[in-house]
Amino acid sequence: MKKRRTLTTALSLLLFLLTNLITTAQVKLTDSIPLDPKVKIGRLSNGFTYYIRQNKKPENKVELRLVLNAGSILEEDNQQGLAHMAEHMAFNGTKNFKKNDIVSFLQSIGVGFGNDLNAYTSFDETVYMLPIPTDKPGNLEKGFQILEDWAHNVTYNTEDINEERNVILEESRLGKGADDRMFRQIYPKLFAGSRYAERLPIGVDSIIRTYDPALIRKFYKDWYRPGLMAAIVVGDVDPATAEALVQKHFGGLVNPDNPRVRTYFDVKPYTRNDGMVVTDKEATNYSVAIAYSAFPSKEAQTVGEYEADLVKNIFSSILNQRLRDLTQQPNPPFLYGYTYFGSYARNYDQFNAGAGVATAAEAKKGLETVVEEIEKARRFGFTQAELDRVKKTMEAGMDKAYNEREKTESSSFVNEYVRNFLTNEPTPGIATEREYVKELLPQITLKELNAFAQSLQKQSNYFVTLTGPAAAALPAAQDLVNAAGAVMARTDIRANEEKAIATELLAARPKPGRILKEMMDSKLGTRTWELSNGTTVTFKKTDFKDDEIRMGARRYGGINGYSAADKYSAWYALSVTGAMGYGSFSPTDLQKALAGKTASVSASIGETTDGLAGSSSVKDLETMLQILYLRATAPRIDTALFRSFVQKNKASVAYILSNPETVFVDTLFKTLYQNNPLAPVAVPRPEYFDQINMNRAVQIYKEHFGDANGMQFVFVGSIDEKILKPLVETYIGGLPATKKKFVFKDNGLRPVKGRVDLTVYKGEAEKSLILSLATGNLVYSPDLVLNMRAVSEVLNIRVVEELREKIQGIYGGGTSVSVDRLPYAHYSFFTQLPTGPSKVDTLLKAMQAEIKNIETAGPSKENLDKVKQQWIEQNKVAMEQNGTWLEYILSTRLEKKDPDRFLNSDKYINALTPESVKAAAQKIFSSGNVVTAILQPEKK
Repeated sequence: MKKRRTLTTALSLLLFLLTNLITTAQVKLTDSIPLDPKVKIGRLSNGFTYYIRQNKKPENKVELRLVLNAGSILEEDNQQGLAHMAEHMAFNGTKNFKKNDIVSFLQSIGVGFGNDLNAYTSFDETVYMLPIPTDKPGNLEKGFQILEDWAHNVTYNTEDINEERNVILEESRLGKGADDRMFRQIYPKLFAGSRYAERLPIGVDSIIRTYDPALIRKFYKDWYRPGLMAAIVVGDVDPATAEALVQKHFGGLVNPDNPRVRTYFDVKPYTRNDGMVVTDKEATNYSVAIAYSAFPSKEAQTVGEYEADLVKNIFSSILNQRLRDLTQQPNPPFLYGYTYFGSYARNYDQFNAGAGVATAAEAKKGLETVVEEIEKARRFGFTQAELDRVKKTMEAGMDKAYNEREKTESSSFVNEYVRNFLTNEPTPGIATEREYVKELLPQITLKELNAFAQSLQKQSNYFVTLTGPAAAALPAAQDLVNAAGAVMARTDIRANEEKAIATELLAARPKPGRILKEMMDSKLGTRTWELSNGTTVTFKKTDFKDDEIRMGARRYGGINGYSAADKYSAWYALSVTGAMGYGSFSPTDLQKALAGKTASVSASIGETTDGLAGSSSVKDLETMLQILYLRATAPRIDTALFRSFVQKNKASVAYILSNPETVFVDTLFKTLYQNNPLAPVAVPRPEYFDQINMNRAVQIYKEHFGDANGMQFVFVGSIDEKILKPLVETYIGGLPATKKKFVFKDNGLRPVKGRVDLTVYKGEAEKSLILSLATGNLVYSPDLVLNMRAVSEVLNIRVVEELREKIQGIYGGGTSVSVDRLPYAHYSFFTQLPTGPSKVDTLLKAMQAEIKNIETAGPSKENLDKVKQQWIEQNKVAMEQNGTWLEYILSTRLEKKDPDRFLNSDKYINALTPESVKAAAQKIFSSGNVVTAILQPEKK
């Protein structure tokens, strides 16, 4: 028997080696990357492309996309902004749908405008997004009809065009401000000599106001053609049915007799080193950046090119980690640093780097440090330890994606196929891609990685920029250019040295606690353990994901118990401890120690609760619990890192009040809470960080997380009880605990009573903002909360219908409501309407009319039904997600909620009536406590 086992083992080993040799032989660098067999890509006789994939996550839903391989880059000089406006016009009337009928129909089947139904326009593409619930007959057919109408049946009525101009101008207005003004000065030089320099998708306001409607019709006719289009269909649909619908709706599309050439535009390399310094009085921070010359690039098509992309990603990951390490110094050279490869331009790539700095005087040092790190990488490469860590992280990410391959949401596939159509990004499928990573990653050597770093010298010319607030002593652009060049010419640069890092998170294994009691909840399908240290653990095994475990914990507590003297030490306690690290690990050291682990844990302190949140893969469950134990028991004192934290945060907010919206919000909060010192921090000030006491902040952290008594933990996901139980006993049952009872406190903070009107004049741009907050007390009930939410959602429909489409006074805006039981039962109803100065009074009157109407007449049945259906569709998806169950179980454990409202939510949603919503509206708006604040530009 013993010899037979030995022979069997030898044969198994031989078979294993042969299998691996065969696998290795199959992955050749010259091989083309194949297409995922689970997606069907076809092309109709008119050139129209389609992608079809059946995917049942989520069930009874199909993701539709219409993708146009054309964007703003194809506009003529007098059409700037019309590619974007053409996208808008698709929602403003087609052959089969009158103006707003598309939005209204989709809302009626549960598709929300903006969050579900949407579209975007970029330089080289336009993409329309349409998720369709398929549980009702006819929905999918109508969805395809909408896609077809967008493709060739938009009506472009002159009246509709003229009305939509104002909506586009309001969207443009939203982006105006210091960042936009500085960007518009830099951008033309960043892409000098290229058409990209003059074709921003938002367009030119003066053209939008005055263009001849014939120009947008011409753009639509020229570029909206089947040879440049694709339909993407992914979801719970029979592929044959989907293909028949594609043929039916797109087979009849016709290309123009003499189609215009779809041109791709060049980006020239920089002919010399150059730079710009651009300031704005409303800028809030200093940022220095260096962009190296762009170079032609294409998506990987062979295994060898895929490997080259892996090498490039490894390079960026290690270099960015080195820059993060530098921020951990006592006097960091910058607030943050970064590098990345990327370009706005199709078929081009570009290496970019930069840093955020505290003052204009530090810009030169920040730039020099970033360039020096790039030079170190070029000259000396990286260390084996750095390479190994990134490999572990990349492989872990790929393993998790592979493990979840049968539970991947349709939206993930859709986005992948959009990129495949537009840029020919390969789509081999997760199984093939994981095979490549498993095969190629071990073969990537330091020599290969360092050779890539040296190749960056081929893009030698660069463009340096500095942006920020106006200052008395700004470095000249040429000085920054010269500083970068001087670093590149230095001969005294030395290679980085690798610091040894502990491999074990915990110095010693905790002494386990015991499970004293076990309970079942048959309704929720949960099991609860009461542990000897006063904690409880509730868990629910699900099959929503195959490799996901979510953790949460909650109990009463919070920061309301601290006086004004402790305000900032308490408010920033989590940030302070996070900046110093845990156990023997600084923040960046802990990140390195966790390389290859899919596990994380974070803490939270609210007004009345303390909480923890975590997630992990199945294999890294113990690591997640070790991180939990480390964070709970070993906050680290590091005075140098604390000083760095204070210094960085003071610098990051030093100019924050230069921003008009920030001043506005700051003034609103002061008015709302009447300068109460216990009010929450809405806008941080530099002096707040000087008031943090390091030791007190750590003590406050320990008060909330160093004693586990009463903490209620919840686990949801791919759980094996036999594995979870001993880990819970060790890492949660082993947490230190006393008999202290944790409670919340009502600190007496209340919003101002009565009606308050506030106007702030701030800002150079011609833009305004209306914020309104209605507040009041209530007798809490779940039905009232649901009806209040319905008030908000119905009003949001009316905001789109009336304030956007009829008045054309806004691009985006709306209302929201929050209801809290603690520390006292109260609600806040928030309205936000960004607009132009001339439309403020009109919008105020229109919004008041909508509020008055819902108070007196209630919502229309049609609009309330739209809200109900959208919630029902959202709940269908949410009920198949671990995060939904985790949050509900956490809250019901703490607040003793009725599980029927969660398990049978449709019953309560369908019980809503116009009368019940009207009553909730009357409750909201009858309190008489309303703060209305208006931001207007500075008076000239």
